[in-house]
Amino acid sequence: MIWNQAFTLEGLNNSIGNTLAGHLGISFVEKDDNYLVAKMPVDHRTHQPFGILHGGASAALAETVGSFAGMLCLKDVTKNSIVGLEINANHLKSVKSGFVFAKVSPIRVGRTVHVWQIDITDENGNRVCVSRLTLAVIENRV
Repeated sequence: MIWNQAFTLEGLNNSIGNTLAGHLGISFVEKDDNYLVAKMPVDHRTHQPFGILHGGASAALAETVGSFAGMLCLKDVTKNSIVGLEINANHLKSVKSGFVFAKVSPIRVGRTVHVWQIDITDENGNRVCVSRLTLAVIENRV
């Protein structure tokens, strides 16, 4: 198991609150010993002007699920935090409605750098976007 923090999906969802993830309708729906899944609606909040899923919304979903995964791997959240260094996203297929699902799994969880793979699929399991997120582990400042 990669997680060092105890958590529930309900607890993760309660922490989103009044954030970008909350405004986009992102919620966590599944967890396992080595991955985490969040979903996001494809609707007026996440559409681009042409009526399909906005690539930036996919990137926000990827960074949300990846950043939470990184935080959950920290040994001591009172001493360290996670910040994004780089994200890339390859948009493979358009989606007009329904939900997309982001599954995050580790490529490398190191002491100072994490690299995460995020696969975003539609409701039929078709890959919509693939993303890689690099996170830095930083020391909290008092």
